[in-house]
Amino acid sequence: MTLTRQDPTLDRRLEDREQLLDYFRAGEKPREQFRVGTEHEKIGLYEDTLEPVPYEGPRGIGALLAALHREHGFNAFLEGESIVGLEKGGATITLEPGGQLELSGLPFFNMYETCAEFHDHLELVKQVSERFRIAWLGLGIHPFASVDQIPRMPRERHEIMRSHLGRQGKLALDMMHATSSVQASYDFSSPADAARKLRVALAASPAITALYANSSISLGRPNGFESWRAWIWRHTDDTRCGIPSFAFEDSFESDPYGAYTDWALDIPMFFLVREGRHLPVGGRSFRQIFEAGETPLTLEDWSTHLTTLFPEVRLKRVIEVRGADAVAPDLVCALPALWKGLFYDEAALDGAFELISRWSHADVDKLVVEVARLGLAARTPSGPVSEVARELVRLASDGLARIGARNAAGDDESVLLAPVWGVLDRGASPGRTLLERWDGPLDHEKRRLLEYARY
Repeated sequence: MTLTRQDPTLDRRLEDREQLLDYFRAGEKPREQFRVGTEHEKIGLYEDTLEPVPYEGPRGIGALLAALHREHGFNAFLEGESIVGLEKGGATITLEPGGQLELSGLPFFNMYETCAEFHDHLELVKQVSERFRIAWLGLGIHPFASVDQIPRMPRERHEIMRSHLGRQGKLALDMMHATSSVQASYDFSSPADAARKLRVALAASPAITALYANSSISLGRPNGFESWRAWIWRHTDDTRCGIPSFAFEDSFESDPYGAYTDWALDIPMFFLVREGRHLPVGGRSFRQIFEAGETPLTLEDWSTHLTTLFPEVRLKRVIEVRGADAVAPDLVCALPALWKGLFYDEAALDGAFELISRWSHADVDKLVVEVARLGLAARTPSGPVSEVARELVRLASDGLARIGARNAAGDDESVLLAPVWGVLDRGASPGRTLLERWDGPLDHEKRRLLEYARY
């Protein structure tokens, strides 16, 4: 069956800019309704040959998705005859351009529930993957294959994105096909709340990238970076990626929706979706199409366009943090908890803002580059990034303790941050730790990496 998840309120035809701002206003929630959504990607390869997994064939991604659909009650998203995604109980499994699988989980308030959902998903995917001899890796980059060796998935939107992004940045196709990340989404109550969270998240994001840097091996060898994934994003598309400068302007706090809207309006669109088909628009911006008036646009078009913008922190009807490489399961569970502690406790949010408020856009933009290369050894305007990260984790831990959501044993969510404290105490990101283990003949090291990084 073909499924859609369209919101009927988005069918309204766009008449003026105010409707675009209303889209963001509709995301505002009272604090008691705040939740956290988590998305997690993973990279697959054949455990016998270590080669990427194609869509086609009896051991392909398509066959794996079909088995999950047939045997475990998932509904299927189809393009033509191909299954390109699954849904069950509101959570989805989607297919990324290089065959990565992404879990988009349910929104929870208690991060122990998020962690349980992730582990249940992981165990199911591993169980079904065994017969296909597919292993899934918690790494930010495919460790062995070049982008030309990674198969393409049968999705119309990916074809259009490849065509556009391939002309924008020298590593854009690597981003699409070879990278993997953990992301989390958070609610906001007002424009001022959204502005404060966006400002904090954009400035703090490089420190979290340093903690989660885990893409130091690619093409079967060290690549000179702790987060090659972060460097790839730096060379994907300057118009829609990176650290937007408008969030560091004095006027941002008074009109965050307007600032984000004006930025998004001028970014080239990938496509319009009409009757289930993705139609390229020739690189025109949303503003150009909107003002020309030849093609009627809806809020659904605006919503779709916003999902094709890739800043380090993204505004939709939630605030999405996007700077972390895919990592081991315990660190996956820590990420949504860490940002929750910073965002959903006022004292923690104020403390984080005080920590980074004097940093300029140029400071943060420079730090993104340094973190990609050096991880926790990079330096911020306030000192070593490791110390800034430690203070952010302390603030988050205290925030989670005050929020007081607990597991069955009575532990608050700060317990989930133990793996992050471990990274800080070692003084080495997961990518640095992997480099320190990388030694010996290449074939032997590939097998060791498989066992080190597999879920």
